[in-house]
Amino acid sequence: MIDDADWPLAVPQSQAEIESIHKARKRLAVERARQSKFLAPRVSSIDADRLDDPEEWRKIPVLTRDELRKLPAESFQRDFAVRSPPPALELWRAGAASGKPLLYPRSAEDVRYALGVSFRRIWPCIGAQPGEIAHVAFPLGVHPIGQLLLRSAQLEGLCTVWAGAGTATPGTTQLELIRDVRPAIVATPPSYGLRLAKLAESLGHDLREYGVRKLLVGAEPLAEAQRARLERQWNATVYDSFSVTEGGMVAVERDGTAGMAAWADLYLLEVVDPSSGRPVTEGEAGALVITPLWTNSITPFLRWYTGDLVTLRRQPRTADPFSVFPVLNYVLRTDGVFTLHGVELNHVELEQFMFAQESIADFRAEADEEDGLDVLRLQIEIQRDLDPLACSDALRSAFKARFELVPSVEVLVGGTLTRNFEAAPDSPRFADRRRAS
Repeated sequence: MIDDADWPLAVPQSQAEIESIHKARKRLAVERARQSKFLAPRVSSIDADRLDDPEEWRKIPVLTRDELRKLPAESFQRDFAVRSPPPALELWRAGAASGKPLLYPRSAEDVRYALGVSFRRIWPCIGAQPGEIAHVAFPLGVHPIGQLLLRSAQLEGLCTVWAGAGTATPGTTQLELIRDVRPAIVATPPSYGLRLAKLAESLGHDLREYGVRKLLVGAEPLAEAQRARLERQWNATVYDSFSVTEGGMVAVERDGTAGMAAWADLYLLEVVDPSSGRPVTEGEAGALVITPLWTNSITPFLRWYTGDLVTLRRQPRTADPFSVFPVLNYVLRTDGVFTLHGVELNHVELEQFMFAQESIADFRAEADEEDGLDVLRLQIEIQRDLDPLACSDALRSAFKARFELVPSVEVLVGGTLTRNFEAAPDSPRFADRRRAS
């Protein structure tokens, strides 16, 4: 492990230290926003000397996905980026935040903090040890999470397997690598971890014998039913994580902590009522608004509305250095919703329901239109040796009882969804075909 002295920003020692960071870096965040043509009007009347007054800070409008969707991709660099930015070292592709593939420029300073602090903290947080092997099965393309996981693990002295997603390394090869190399840690989106488990079962492999002790998951909401299934199939402890391309890694689960330790020194984290914008009571669910404090030299995302409902609460201080951070618990994603016949189906709730059905091995959901009417199609793979017709009937009945809707159900041959995912790793579990028609 590299000494803490080599970290660009060590774990803070106290809440007072975090507040001191907020005081200095909030001012810098506003100054950088004033260099952005897009953001400057939003902060023109803000008194930089009064940013510690919550009411003054909340005068800054929340930045939403809908606003970025309206910003043409070709003008993003010109209008959103600061007017005199430092040279860009890397370009990170945004996730679904903008609705189009925007590229966020990152300076050497931004990368220093994202890689050397926010992602690097993952490994001591989950108890990873120098010399352990981490098999990373996140995509290694222009979306940065896979490469940041690998490079940050190396900074902590771990040995890494650059497996990437299924398009780079097919699932059968991934399983062979895990079996032969026996990594202590596998990092993967939860859906791909489940798909690898399903593939292993179809090949007659038992993942519980592969020696994996920890699964680091992220990039997707994790349903508790998914967690239970992953831990059972892999015989490993699951550690969830939460990141945003607009800043970096934000929070990671830790043993002994009922939730994710959130890097409150790297971000100003606000949990607000989605309707009023006012802060909620500590521990109450609300919308997450985040201001990156250290990765904002070119793209100053000021009061960015992530689209996630979370809770945030302080921890009791203990000898654990990570107890200085608040605990973030993920509730659901607010913009992942199907609305059919007036009924709202949140994607996280739907995913939790589907993975709680013991007969379902994997699934995909599509909203579509037939003869002018909304329909919900579920493609499912079922557990081995079960009757497809009986499983379909039981699922439709349970679905109607839970959601007051009856979906159409198609039972796929085992492994179909895994192969489709590996052919197109960006293929979503949820798709709204009505928007495409």
